[in-house]
Amino acid sequence: MRSIWNGAISFGLVSIPIKVVNATESHSISFRQVHLDDGGRIRYRKFCELEDREVTTGEIGKAYEDADGTLIPITDEELSALPIPTARTIEIVAFVPAERIDPLQMDTAYYLAANGVPATKPYVLLREALKRSQKVAVAKFALRGRERLGMLRVVDDVIAMHGLLWPDEIRSTEEVAPDASVTVRDKELDLADALMDTLGEVELTELHDDYREAVEELVAAKASGELPAAPPAGERAGGKVLDLMAALEKSVRAAKVSRGEEKGEEAGARTGESAEVTPLPSRRSARTAPKEVGGKKSTSTARKTAAKKTVAKSTAKSTAKSTGQAAGKATATKSTAKKTAAKKTTAKKATGKKAAAKKATPRGRASA
Repeated sequence: MRSIWNGAISFGLVSIPIKVVNATESHSISFRQVHLDDGGRIRYRKFCELEDREVTTGEIGKAYEDADGTLIPITDEELSALPIPTARTIEIVAFVPAERIDPLQMDTAYYLAANGVPATKPYVLLREALKRSQKVAVAKFALRGRERLGMLRVVDDVIAMHGLLWPDEIRSTEEVAPDASVTVRDKELDLADALMDTLGEVELTELHDDYREAVEELVAAKASGELPAAPPAGERAGGKVLDLMAALEKSVRAAKVSRGEEKGEEAGARTGESAEVTPLPSRRSARTAPKEVGGKKSTSTARKTAAKKTVAKSTAKSTAKSTGQAAGKATATKSTAKKTAAKKTTAKKATGKKAAAKKATPRGRASA
């Protein structure tokens, strides 16, 4: 990376030679102005309004315009001769907690690289001191003809410097703040919290410029002679919000569906249980079958009736079968009882015959 400024960091009595390089780069696609009739480039030329002729860069200088329109010429030599202590030095003036710096003040970011081997040791010393203190350094430096304010902090193993706007360059918010009489209901805050939780966090490294990619595809298509693809039709954001609660509820549901956490209708039902919102289109109408003309029952109702009759027939058959089995068991029991009684009668008769025979035998022996 090419350095844009060479100087030193003044850290008390310690001087650290450094090189300044840009920490960011722009990937924006720039366009040229052309003449619509013939495609010729449109260029701006610098004219002197007194002589009405084009002038070269070497003929152009600086001037300050006073309130009455008077131009006061200022030369580069006069500016370089001004006693600016930070002309080639980044002078650290204080160390403060990072939260003391308002992000509104942050401007262009730079990387500070140690310039030469002798600068390595003091550079690492300042870097490690910033790490251990968990603070940032506030410094003053001069770049491109004016003195600026800066903030030094550690990024990975490099000291980075953010250019800061001076405090008087930050505009007041008094004329921008909304009407203080507006109140927000707790239900709206609850839905807003739910939306924040559903969206969750994101890896900033995964974000990219969709518009720039679309422009690159358009340029590539036209350069190859192809017709550019028609952009997909999407909903336009913005407009007047008629129902804030409904918009919040719909946003929560859409965020959950996009993350695969909930199905659209289930998420909306759980999120808006206690919210008074405008009813949104759902699939309920698709599930409710319309009745047929002429008083006929719907297909669903006919199926339910047939199912009920089938269950009733099955129950009747089961009951009859059980009754038959019980009657069979009772008949078998009666038959067994009769057989048992007959056996007992036969046994008694046999016993009586044996007794009579015993009595008759002794009498016959005595007569003989």
